[in-house]
Amino acid sequence: MKKILIIEDEKSIAELERDYLEINGFQTDIELTGDAGLRKALNEDFDLILLDVMLPHMDGFEICKRVRSSKEIPIIMVTAKKEEIDKIRGLGLGADDYLVKPFSPNEMVARVKAHLSRYERLSSKQHESQELYIRGLFIDRTSRRVFVNNQEVTFTTKEFDVLTFLAMNPNQVFSKEQLFERIWGLNSTGDISTVTVHIRKIREKIEHDPSNPEYIDTLWGAGYRFR
Repeated sequence: MKKILIIEDEKSIAELERDYLEINGFQTDIELTGDAGLRKALNEDFDLILLDVMLPHMDGFEICKRVRSSKEIPIIMVTAKKEEIDKIRGLGLGADDYLVKPFSPNEMVARVKAHLSRYERLSSKQHESQELYIRGLFIDRTSRRVFVNNQEVTFTTKEFDVLTFLAMNPNQVFSKEQLFERIWGLNSTGDISTVTVHIRKIREKIEHDPSNPEYIDTLWGAGYRFR
């Protein structure tokens, strides 16, 4: 049974999330404060975290950053704020997705299932020995590690997935919508800003000069291409 950690200070919302997840066969734990949620996230094994942004003692952004530094499990951030900057900040720290309150509980369950399914498929492929080497960039798909000029660089799960997908399909142009569908698999309008954030973070990690990229080109009005 998959185990979900809910970090949410509004007890009624946390219990609603718990009820819908348990009806769908998940085991859940709830923490109502940020510091307690972080301790549980780091010290116990969970398959996914539902993480509220505004929390007492420690906000969701800090929790996301600390969890992502040691674990690759999916993180879905939940926020009452509609400002785009909050969504982009969370995604930039390694969150896989976000939900804006008020949200449909059924949509929440659908997103949880989708991210768990994709994470499982990616984990099951770690035994395949596949390596990519492109002009000083080395991608080891077996261990999900990336090296730039022989120096290892840390990638989040989705950053690695985007980079690997583009590198395995060189010289092909993919729109933001196509990348979003291929990597996240969630057909939700407005969420394609996720792609822009991840491409920017990838460039910062692999490009000598991110403003003049060697690996990932932007074709304005069309999308991105790996060369």
